[in-house]
Formats: sequence, structure tokens, C-alpha cells
Amino acid sequence: MPTLERLLAGPHQVAAVVSQPDRPRGRGRRLSPSPVSARALAAGLVLLRPERVGDPAVVAALREQAPDLAVVVAFGQFLPKAIRELPRLGYSINAHASLLPRHRGAAPIAHAILAGDAETGISVMRVEREMDAGAVCLVKRTPIGEHETAGSLEQRLAALAAGAIAEALDGIASGAARWTPQDAALATFAPKLGPADALLDPALPAAALARRVRALAPRPGAVLQLGAEPLRILAAHVESGPADRAAGVVARDAGALRLATSEGWLVLDRLQRPGGRVLSAADFLRGFDVPDGARLERPAQRGGADAAAE
Repeated sequence: MPTLERLLAGPHQVAAVVSQPDRPRGRGRRLSPSPVSARALAAGLVLLRPERVGDPAVVAALREQAPDLAVVVAFGQFLPKAIRELPRLGYSINAHASLLPRHRGAAPIAHAILAGDAETGISVMRVEREMDAGAVCLVKRTPIGEHETAGSLEQRLAALAAGAIAEALDGIASGAARWTPQDAALATFAPKLGPADALLDPALPAAALARRVRALAPRPGAVLQLGAEPLRILAAHVESGPADRAAGVVARDAGALRLATSEGWLVLDRLQRPGGRVLSAADFLRGFDVPDGARLERPAQRGGADAAAE
């Protein structure tokens, strides 16, 4: 959405917008356009919302618009050659949320946090058949904050991507853009996170668990199991010093919950029960008793993570 807003500000003309089909949204589950579609409609732009972007009708409709270049940001569908190379210049560009070739794939923001990277950024690249493997013409870097979540980092990178795309378009239009092939030997991969990735294991160090909490916040959230109760953990931090209890055992101190891990304490700051509100630890403990010495465990693969996401 920030990229579309930036492009609408000029100087380059937006010939058409392609977005996902309308989906059920909100409590009533009524069909509603994506934010990008809604903005395109408000701007009076040609808008395509295909289930499959490679359908011949979509190719024909885009060819009618005679674009010079295609810009792709978080589209979510594979682009066939007929779409990638349709523009007059013969290629499309994408703003990928990592410092390529590091973290190619669907979840680069979460994986950068999981890996403990000190920085990330936006790479403007050519779209090729191999995922996120195209040559790069522009890179914008930004540090990852010590307590930054995937949600807050995503917002910052979306704004950074808008400026990067605008700068890249200026360079392409003027002929100043230079394309650098990626070094495939340095590539790492960031696949979409699944239910197993949300499960916290107290047998791991507190620092690794804190990174996982941040990488999964605000959605879907990391999960611990208290007896039969799955708990989503939306914020946590590391407390320095060794834990004097077995990994998985809770120390309750007034309105604070500390979880002993294999290396140090993980302080649970924001929690949520299935179907409940996200609460600070102090508010959570007022309505749900977690006794000192209770044990929190890694949920089972099936049931724990799914139930916590209700």
C-alpha cells in the first residue's frame, strides 16, 4: 500500500493495478477489496483482481495497457514468464524485504529476527522464475531494533520499499540503474512459517526464545503450554543472570512471570488465552492464576498451536 501511494504521487504514471480477488473480511465475512484494490478504485485506476495472474485474459488486459515496466510488492502469486516479461522493457521489478541474497523466500522479516540479524532492508531486483534470485539494482539498509517485532519491522520496511521503488524507477527511466547479479553461494532461505514454528521450547536459551516471540508477533504469536491450556506469548524479554530452576519452571514475582530456560530467564510480558484479549503479565495474572513453580512446556505439534490461534 505505501508503494502504491508513492507511485500515485508521480512522476511516473500508474497504468493499471493488479491485486488479489476480493475476500471475506471482518465479523460479517462480507466480500471486501484488499487495501490496494480499494485505493486503486478510489483513484479511478484500471484494476484487475484475478485468481490466477497468468490467465490469458489477464495477460491480454495488461497488454492493452502497454506498461513500460511492472512493479511487484508482496503480491503472493507466482508470476509466469508471460507476465514477468510483458512490459515494454521486458522485465518486472520487485521490492524484497531482505538484504539479498540473504533470506530469499516468503518470510524474510521473521527469519531475519529469528537469525538475530543486526540489520535488514529492501532489495529492488528483477523478477525471475527462481524465487528472489534476480539481479539487484538498489539496496536500502535499516537496523533491526533490539525489541522490534515482525509487525513493527514490516511497517518500517513497507515505507522503505516505497521510497526504494520510486528511486529505482527514476534510475531505470534515466538509464542510470545498474544491475548486479546475486551470488547464489551466499543465498539463505526464508520459507513461510508453519504451526511448528510458533512452538516455544524452554529447553532452548532465553535469547533464542525471545527472538522467536518477536518474529511471530503480532501474528500468529508464539505458544507455550500450561497443562491443557495453550498460551500465546506476544512479548517477552531476556533477564540477565542464570536461572536457578529447571527449564520450563515459572517464577512468579508479584505481577511478573519469569520462565526458566536452558540459558537464563525469559520474562513473559504480554500473554493471551484462547479467545481472550492480549494482556500484560500483571493483568493476565489477575484473572488467571499461574502459581509459582508451575511448568510451561512446548506444545504438541497438533492441537497446541492451532488451539491457541482460535
